[in-house]
Amino acid sequence: MNSVAGIIIEDRKILIAKRIAKGDMGERWEFPGGKVKDGEIDEQALVREYEEEFGVKIRVGAYIGGAKFECHGNRCDLRAYEAVLLGRDFVISDHTAWRWARIEEIDALIQKDVFVPSDALLTPFIKERL
Repeated sequence: MNSVAGIIIEDRKILIAKRIAKGDMGERWEFPGGKVKDGEIDEQALVREYEEEFGVKIRVGAYIGGAKFECHGNRCDLRAYEAVLLGRDFVISDHTAWRWARIEEIDALIQKDVFVPSDALLTPFIKERL
């Protein structure tokens, strides 16, 4: 399974969102993104995910880094890309909240075990961009 995360950084803060109370990772914070569907390239998946989950358009930039992990016996590949918001009128559907967070705040959420573990694997790559 391939998935992508769109990392939006503004004023040294990163956009994160809190998942709805559903599934194994419910109510945890994450970097927005999702699964890459058959026939999609990573950039298309990210644009689609932001439109579906937040009702906003983004422009996808450079590849940041990735992580491989296992979930329910499946091998997963998570790839992160820089992204830029092209709109500000958020309409959240798959999350209960979103916010801008400093990397230190994200590290604290990881320590409290309230951040999606696979997304936490991306923080070293994000720190290189700050």
